[in-house]
Amino acid sequence: MTDPLEDSIRDLGDVPSIEVISRAAVMLLSAAAERLGLADPDPDNSPRRDLDEARRLITGLAGLVTATSEYLGPHAAPLKDGLQSVQRAFREASVVPDEPGQGPGEKFTGPVY
Repeated sequence: MTDPLEDSIRDLGDVPSIEVISRAAVMLLSAAAERLGLADPDPDNSPRRDLDEARRLITGLAGLVTATSEYLGPHAAPLKDGLQSVQRAFREASVVPDEPGQGPGEKFTGPVY
């Protein structure tokens, strides 16, 4: 009998790196949107809204997308668009907005207005 963990590790080795990177980016993007409350009808009153968590996720996403954009091919533009969308949503949700260039992930992407 084979070990399911061993099978999943072996399977991951067969996945192209671009797919692993894209999946990780989509997971970070989705989690950031959730933490911004964007999945709820009223994001301002979402029980999931947590701007500290969103900041961390957006910064991680920005680092990943920026560092790997040359490898992302056709996936780069939609991921960059998604990243900018959550960066803007964060800025709109903040009671005290960060200075331009100081928002989540902006050290990797430059200022987002």
